[in-house]
Amino acid sequence: MSESDNDLILTEAELSTALQTLPGWELRDGWLRRTYMTPGWPHSILLVNTIAFLAEAAWHHPDLNVGYAQVTVKLQTHRVKGITGKDVELARKIDASVRWKPEPGAVLTGFPKKWVS
Repeated sequence: MSESDNDLILTEAELSTALQTLPGWELRDGWLRRTYMTPGWPHSILLVNTIAFLAEAAWHHPDLNVGYAQVTVKLQTHRVKGITGKDVELARKIDASVRWKPEPGAVLTGFPKKWVS
C-alpha cells in the first residue's frame, strides 16, 4: 500500500463499520472524536502525554482539547481534510492504551479509584 493509499478518505459505510469497533467514539463535524473523562487534572495531563507519545510514534497527530477532568481527541487526516484509515488505526491504539487496566486478581492491582472512562 502506498502513502497515497493511506490517505484515502473512508466512505460512510467504512466509517460506520469502524465505529462499531470503537466504543465511545463518534463522527462529528468531519472528525472522528472521543471525550475521555478522568479523575482530575493530573490524570488529564498523563492522558495527554500518553496520546502525544502514541501520535508521535505513529507520525499522525490528533487535535486535543484539554480540561480539568476530560480530554477530547479529534482525529482527521489534515492533508486530505477527511477521516482515513490512519485516523481509525490511531483511535484504536489510543483507546486500547488509555483504557487499559490490570485484570482483577492480576499481579498489578491498578489505580484504586475511578479511572479513565
